[in-house]
Amino acid sequence: MKKNIALILILFVTLVAKAQGDLLINPIRVVFEGQEQNANLNLTNIGKDTAVYLISFLNYKMLEDGSFLQLDKPDTSYCADRYLRLFPRKVVLPPNESQTVRLQLRKPANLKQAEYRSHIYFRAEKEKTPLGMRDQKIDSTKMAVQITPVFGISIPVIIRNGNLTNQLSITNTSLQQLNDTVSKLSMTINRTGNKSAYGNIRVEFQPDKGQKSEIGFVNGLGIYPEIPLRNFSLNIKTTNIMRTTSGKVIVRFLNSSEDGGAELARSEFVLKK
Repeated sequence: MKKNIALILILFVTLVAKAQGDLLINPIRVVFEGQEQNANLNLTNIGKDTAVYLISFLNYKMLEDGSFLQLDKPDTSYCADRYLRLFPRKVVLPPNESQTVRLQLRKPANLKQAEYRSHIYFRAEKEKTPLGMRDQKIDSTKMAVQITPVFGISIPVIIRNGNLTNQLSITNTSLQQLNDTVSKLSMTINRTGNKSAYGNIRVEFQPDKGQKSEIGFVNGLGIYPEIPLRNFSLNIKTTNIMRTTSGKVIVRFLNSSEDGGAELARSEFVLKK
C-alpha cells in the first residue's frame, strides 16, 4: 500500500523580494492608500522545471509573538479581500519565465475609515507524474510513505481608508549573553492607533568614548492593528568593545527605506563594565 502525503509550508516573507519553492515575488507587500486602485505583482520561476501556482486570498490574525493564526471565520468587516479583484487565479510558469498578477481595488463610497487586510496566497500545485512513469512495481506486503512538499507564500495586501495614525514605543528591553560573540536582545514594541506599523529594527552600541557601531538589524517587521504590542527578540553581535567598555545600547524602530526611513520609536539602556 502506498500513500501520498502533501505538506503545505506557508511562509510570511519580510524582504523586498523573496523566493520559496522556486517562486520569486516582487513586491512582497501591497498597500492601497489615497486614490490608488491598481497594483501589480511580478512572479518569476527561478527553478529548473515548469511550475503551476494557484492564487487565492486567506485571512490571518497576528499574535503578540509575531506568529499568525489562520481564521476560518474571520471578522469580514476588516478583511480586504471582498474589495479586491485578483487575476489571473492560476499561473503556469516555465523555468526563468515571469508573469504579472494584477490587483484591482473596488472601494465602496461609504467604506468605514479603517485599515483592512487580507493575504494573497500563492500555492504550488502538486506535480502530476506523467502516465508513462506511473507503472512501478510495489511490494504489497510493505507500507511506503511518499512525502511531497507543496510550498506556499503568503503576502499581505492592505487597504487604508481615511486619516489613520499610530504611535509606537519600545519597552522591556533586556540583553542575555548567549556566548562570547552573540547576545539575545528582547523587547516589546507597543502600538496604539488605527494603523499598522511596518519598518526595520536597528541596534547600535555607543561607547562612553569612541564611535557608535551597528550591532544588529532586522528588515521588514510588522505590527498589525489587531494587537497592541509585539514581543520580539533578535541576536546581536557582542563586539570586543562591548565586552570591555561601558556605554549604551540604542534600539530604534525605523520606517522602511521606501517610506523615508524616519525614526518611529527608540529605547536606550546602559551597559556598565
